[in-house]
Amino acid sequence: MTEDPETPPARAVFWDRDGTLMEEVDYCRDPAKVQAVPGAGNAINSLKAAGWLNILITNQSGIGRGYFSIADFEAVNAELIRQLGTPWDAIYFCPDAPPTPSPRRKPSGGMLEEACRDHRIDPKRSWLVGDKASDIACGKTFGCRTILVLTGYGEQHKNCGAHATVANAGQAAKLILEMSDP
Repeated sequence: MTEDPETPPARAVFWDRDGTLMEEVDYCRDPAKVQAVPGAGNAINSLKAAGWLNILITNQSGIGRGYFSIADFEAVNAELIRQLGTPWDAIYFCPDAPPTPSPRRKPSGGMLEEACRDHRIDPKRSWLVGDKASDIACGKTFGCRTILVLTGYGEQHKNCGAHATVANAGQAAKLILEMSDP
C-alpha cells in the first residue's frame, strides 16, 4: 500500500472468526456446518458504512494438525461471507498448531502486525473482538482496544481483562460506533 502523508492511518476492527462471528464448531472444515452468529452481518456492514476496515484474524490450528486443508478453510470462509452478506477487507490466518512457537498465532501479534503494515492501520484507533483470552491478549499487546463477546467460548473467559464485554458481535459493533472518534 502506498502511503499518503495527507491521509491519516486507517482504523479497523479485527474479528476472530470461530465463536465470534460464526457458531463454534471444533475444527470446522465443512461449509454445511457454518452458522453465522445472528446480527454479525449487520454488525460488519454498520462498521463498514462508518468507514471501518473489517479484518478477519483467526488461528486455524486444524490445518497444522492435518484435520483440514487450506481449501477447506477457504470454503468455510466463503460460506460465512455468504451468510454475513459482506466481504472482508482482508483475511489473516495462522495454520500453526501448538505447541509449535509461532509469532503469528494469537496471542502473539504477528497477524495484527501484518495487517497494520499491509493496510496502514493505526492499532490505537482500532479494536479486536473475540471470544477467548488469547484474542484479547493479542489485541491488548498490540495496542488495540478489545471486546470479549459471550458467544463461543466467551463465557469461560469473562475475566480475561478485555476493555469491554458484550453479548455478541452486534453489540460489539454498536459499542465501537458509540465509543470511537469519527
